[in-house]
Amino acid sequence: MIELARVTKRFGSAAAVRGVDAVFDRGTVTALIGPSGCGKSTLLRMMLGLILPDEGTVSVEGRPVDRWDATSLRARCGYAIQSGGLFPHLTARQNAELPAKAHGRALDPSRIEELCELTRFEPSLLSRLPGELSGGQRQRVALMRALVLDPEVLLLDEPLGALDPLVRAELQRDLRGLFEALGKTVVMVTHDLAEAAYLAPQSIALLRDGKLEQRGSFASLQGSPASGFVREFLDAQTERARVLVAGGSA
Repeated sequence: MIELARVTKRFGSAAAVRGVDAVFDRGTVTALIGPSGCGKSTLLRMMLGLILPDEGTVSVEGRPVDRWDATSLRARCGYAIQSGGLFPHLTARQNAELPAKAHGRALDPSRIEELCELTRFEPSLLSRLPGELSGGQRQRVALMRALVLDPEVLLLDEPLGALDPLVRAELQRDLRGLFEALGKTVVMVTHDLAEAAYLAPQSIALLRDGKLEQRGSFASLQGSPASGFVREFLDAQTERARVLVAGGSA
């Protein structure tokens, strides 16, 4: 579904991503994790074609992103960011409907109601502006917007990063259920190993300084760390991850 082949991206003299190879198969959920500035969000933006690699190739469905019509590519890829990124002058419904309008598509009248049920958003709040919603409610609207065109791919950049712990734990549970129900290809960025282990236990990609340090299941990273950095990163967060995977909350 998505393939990165020797991808490098520089900003000025600094390399944000350096020679990354990775494949994200159809229907899988992968968490990109690592310290701040390691290249996670840059990789995600290249998958969406928002920025292009300086070297190497990013392909979606076998076609390099620079050969896709931008409108067609973004209709296939739902995208949500930290804090939701909602337009403050539009209602929750208008924000959720925006991709359909941008792509000139007519929505079935029931689509937003279906998404409310899927994301557990109260339909009576659809007429409210983002400033009248809680952080968790805004993030649910952002997820509806990402899903409104029923894309094949979900790209989520720290979707729960700005939420308080209780709201975040609730949304983590809802997101895992949503991933299981929809069976879409999901690539999500998080800095939190516990969240990665909970939402993508079979595919965690740990980055460091723009390079892919190790990729595998939470269990394989834990049991066979590929480097001292991987071991140190896991040791710092593993106990919390174990609690979450065992059924606790983040």
